[in-house]
Amino acid sequence: MKSFLLLMLPAFCFAQIHTNDYPVYHHPDLGVHYNIHKTVFKIWAPKASTVILRLYKNGEGGEPLRTIHMSIAQDGVWHTDVTGDIKNQYYTFQIQQDHHWMPETPDIYAFAVGVNGHRGMVVDLQETNPSGWHNDTRPPQVNFTDIIIYESHVRDLSISNNSGIKHKGKFLGIAELNTKNNNGQSTGLSHLKELGITHLHLLPSFDYNTIDESKLLMNNYNWGYDPLNFNAPEGSYSTDPYNGAVRIKEFKQMVQALHANGIRVIMDVVYNHTSGIKTPFNYTAPGYYYRHNADGSYSDGSGCSNETASERPMMRKFIIESLVYWAKEYHIDGFRFDLMGLHDQETMNQISDTLHKIDPTIFLYGEGWTGGSSPLPEEQRAIKKYTYKLHKIAAFSDDMRDALRGAHDVDSGKGFVSGNPWLKESVKFGIVAATPHPQINYSHVHYSHEPWAAEPYQTINYVSCHDDNTLVDKLRKSNWEATEEDLIKMDKLSQSIVLTSQGVVFLHSGAELLRTKQGIANSYNLPDSINEIDWSRKTKYKSVFDYYQSMIALRKNHPAFRMPTTKMIQEHLHFTDYADPSLLLYTISNHANGDSWKDILVVLNGENKDKELPLPTGKWTVAVDGVNVKEEGILQVETVLKVPAISAMVLYKN
Repeated sequence: MKSFLLLMLPAFCFAQIHTNDYPVYHHPDLGVHYNIHKTVFKIWAPKASTVILRLYKNGEGGEPLRTIHMSIAQDGVWHTDVTGDIKNQYYTFQIQQDHHWMPETPDIYAFAVGVNGHRGMVVDLQETNPSGWHNDTRPPQVNFTDIIIYESHVRDLSISNNSGIKHKGKFLGIAELNTKNNNGQSTGLSHLKELGITHLHLLPSFDYNTIDESKLLMNNYNWGYDPLNFNAPEGSYSTDPYNGAVRIKEFKQMVQALHANGIRVIMDVVYNHTSGIKTPFNYTAPGYYYRHNADGSYSDGSGCSNETASERPMMRKFIIESLVYWAKEYHIDGFRFDLMGLHDQETMNQISDTLHKIDPTIFLYGEGWTGGSSPLPEEQRAIKKYTYKLHKIAAFSDDMRDALRGAHDVDSGKGFVSGNPWLKESVKFGIVAATPHPQINYSHVHYSHEPWAAEPYQTINYVSCHDDNTLVDKLRKSNWEATEEDLIKMDKLSQSIVLTSQGVVFLHSGAELLRTKQGIANSYNLPDSINEIDWSRKTKYKSVFDYYQSMIALRKNHPAFRMPTTKMIQEHLHFTDYADPSLLLYTISNHANGDSWKDILVVLNGENKDKELPLPTGKWTVAVDGVNVKEEGILQVETVLKVPAISAMVLYKN
């Protein structure tokens, strides 16, 4: 485990911290900036009495090459210029405050770090650009509602013995094309292209704390929600964690390969807490960057022993500048905010406004909740109920998730797809992407009793993610008596609803292969045997993959399923009242959003029983029958529709 084994953090009286006592530095030049003639070091340490810079040959061990006393400048910033070419040297800062010496540390802005992140590295970022990087462009995107997100962990995608990928568990593994499993079916990047997703969401890939990068053969595993150095990539995902420049270049190669193959990249960011309190934040401005309880103890809204104070000017500045750095230097296309509810709304809106000036197609979303109680007043939090106040930022719809598959905190809880008719109104709420709609009875929606999204692109519809059971594991736990055939029907019905609903689609990696974690929900530090994508399942469950692929293509081919405005949804999408509580019907009419189909009928049967229902007037073409997806038509029907048990049907007429 990465840890600082030097001096203990002194027990400052953090309860006395007031932001008015701390100067605010407004210039965007903190950190370490290299050129061949000199390197400029700037660090914000407003309460320090002394700041020392040390330069080293390596990222760990050895005596300093130089020790330099820095000078105080303005607004709490200490600086020094080191003349000459010191590229690839490593550095630490050490501050003295209130007669106490902090441990040596990188700065919070460190762009490159050595093994395990104990020291920063002076790096020429231009030299980390792969060939052709200046020609790298974001794949086309028109509306946010066109997005289909695929969430994965860097290691999970490639580590399996049957992945056919050479750089297993690495950034470069995601960049490999034409890889195949033992049965000759595509894996990795080629699989993502074949599936048809638009965005790859990667779990935290910045430098995190729990993996010892010097002992990679130990095969330690972690999701990565324990940040150490926010602006440097994780070393265990590189081929050489000792050289800070290698991980940067290989991360860029991954992004470049994804872009070249039509896939945008979303980075999972965790600015709401750090890996403990012995961090560069506390070693440079003790206590300032964190929230505290009235007695001076650290507040813990994250459930990880601390929470950062996004509302404080220099923390807000850091978050915004860090995101800008990733967007510009690494060409990242979107950001997912862990426990976004711990950030204040003003910070989130400034983030959005800043990033959308760089590129208006950058997509932002997050968890609209906290991990525990927080001193930040609820009305200031970026929680789900206030999503409508956020500027082009989306939140996860746990309303839709639990309505479809059953409650996340009760293994036995059933959802609409497994015969629970009481969740029908919550499914309708998800279908209109949590936006205002006159046909939703909000008093019957199980979590939210009012719409929380102003526009459909503010809602992430999903049924599973890394955190909690996989979809098929959840369905198996809540339907222990079900056959595998019925579980597959429930799985397909769940994702059919997600893929035909308004809003933004989010898929958990491997769901299209009926991914299992052997019934373990919280697998954040468990072995690859639990977390890896087993690519042999693509062979075993090829029909499931084909169905997912076809439903994704259906959504991409028919803009009626991804209307960009609430007004358009209200005008074109109408639910049909039907007495059977397990049947849900709605129409999308009049070439909605320019669709080639004039009228679309979606029929959802959540009961394990075939149904019959009268059809609206006209001749309807069945495009989806729960098993097959055929846009040109499976069959034509009039008057009466036979609906198979546990299925979704999509019909259209012109």
